[in-house]
Parts: sequence; structure tokens; C-alpha cells
Amino acid sequence: MPRSSVIKSVVVVLSVMALFGCTGKKESEVKKESTPSGPVLAEVGSAKITVDSFNKELENLPPYLKPMTETADGKKEMLETMIIRELILQEAAKDGIENSPAVKEKLEELKKRLVVEAYLKKKVEEQAKVSDEELKKFYEENKAKFKTGDEVKASHILVKSEQEAKDVLAQLKSGGNFEDLAKKLSTDGAASKGGDLGWFSKGSMIPEFEKVAFAMKEGQVSGIVKTKFGFHVIKLTGKRAAGERSFEDVKEQIKSSMLPGKQQEVFQKLKDDLKKSGKYTIKEDVLKGLGGAASAEPAAKADTKSLPAQPPAPAATEQKK
Repeated sequence: MPRSSVIKSVVVVLSVMALFGCTGKKESEVKKESTPSGPVLAEVGSAKITVDSFNKELENLPPYLKPMTETADGKKEMLETMIIRELILQEAAKDGIENSPAVKEKLEELKKRLVVEAYLKKKVEEQAKVSDEELKKFYEENKAKFKTGDEVKASHILVKSEQEAKDVLAQLKSGGNFEDLAKKLSTDGAASKGGDLGWFSKGSMIPEFEKVAFAMKEGQVSGIVKTKFGFHVIKLTGKRAAGERSFEDVKEQIKSSMLPGKQQEVFQKLKDDLKKSGKYTIKEDVLKGLGGAASAEPAAKADTKSLPAQPPAPAATEQKK
């Protein structure tokens, strides 16, 4: 995706956060931001946007968007979005919007949701642990799943035009550092990691890119490689032959696959414990009045306690170039 399009995505995300209160911050945190601290980036009427408040906005961005705010243009877009949000808030204050019954009702609903989500997150993170013994047991019982073909590890610098790619090669030949140039010039999400794409096997990348990468020697830098994404300069940083991956190689992968199950167990136990210890009464006649199709499960087994859905499992990352 072109950098300009990604920056627009950043602006849209931040704008939605600003307008609909989706940052997930508590009221106390919002109040802290209104008190200036650190160098001032911008003054909006009587309000000040500081470096600290700006950095907090960066922290709240989804991980896949954060690299796009590392450029000067990206940071300026972020700051301008914060300014627009502050201007909207000031205009809304003049109209007394924050004191309207509708807003107060929504804020109360949001507060309850945030408290419940924070509590569940705390409990799940505290209790959903996967021990090394469990990881090793899974590895020993599933070794066949960790056999792979030949793999390579590569970094790349992706630019929009062939001339830009030629300029990159010229800088590398003049002694430029590949990782530094990737952070400065590359237009994809791997830029923040010095262009590092990690390990991948055949079939993981598009054919033009993969063909060149697998033909290179470790430490070698390619010429210009054209794909539908743009123009790449590739550096091969590792090679390993087909075989069974060691436990240390796949430990985090196993953990990621086992953790959602652990989280579900913790969440289910939490629900069961609350239902046993909590005091509540269900008005069956009122419930029946709501209608709905009869359940195939016995009523005694139905989960009638009003609780939010289970916490989402950690998102898996996938690299495609």
C-alpha cells in the first residue's frame, strides 16, 4: 500500500477514536492529558498539545499502523488530527454537548464496559500461563508438524520507482547501512525493523521475490527486483536446510497456539466461579415474555449470566510480500 494511503488510514483511525471515544482510556487518563506536561507541540485556543500527550496517542495506535508514523510527514498528520479533535471538543463544549443526557448515558455505558474489560484482561493475563513443561510436551508429541523445507531469512528495502531503487543500491555501494536505509526509505511495514522479513519457506512470498531470495548467498545484496508491490532491494541474512526445527526455534509459535485455549479455560472458570458465588435471581416469567426459539439444551445448563464475550485471542501475524 502506498505510504500516502497508509497515512490516510492513520488519520481515519485517529479521527474515529477522537469522535467516538474508542481509545479505551479511563477518565482519569483523559484528565491527565488536559494538564500540559513536557514541551508543547501545539497550542489550540487555551489548550496545549504536549510531547507526552502526542506519544500517548502513538501508543494507542494499532501495531500495524505505528511504523507509518515514524516519518516527519506521518508525525505531522498525527499532530494535525489531534488539533482537529481538540477544536471539535472545544466547539462541543460551547454547545454543552458533554452535559446532554444522551452523552452522559453513553459515558456511563462506556465506563461499565471499560471496567469489565479491564477486569477480565487483568484476570486472564494473570492466570492464563503456559509452562515450559507444557510447551515441551506439545513439541515432543507434535514434532512432525515442525518439519519444514529449506528456509531463508531476508530483509528488503521497498520503494515505488526503479530510479529510487537505483539510488538505494548506489548508497549501499558507497558504504550505506542496509538496516538504516530500510528504516529511512522503505515504504512497507517492515521498515521499522530495518526491513527484516524473518524466516520464510518457499511459497510464502510472491514468485519474483522468492526466486531471487532463494538463489542468493548469505550476506549478499540483490540487484533490483520488480514485483506488483514496487521495486525491492533484498539482503539475505540467513539460510537453513530442510529438517526438523528445534524446540527453541518454535517455542514462541507453540506458545501462541496454546495460549488462546488457556485464556478460554480461565475465562470459563471465572464465569463458573462468579455464577456460584454471586447472588442473583432470574425472573423466568419476564424472560419467557421476551420470546425466542426454545433451546435444545436444558434450561438448568443454560448460561444465563450476562457477561461479555471471551477476550479475543492474540492476532497472528503473517508476512506477505
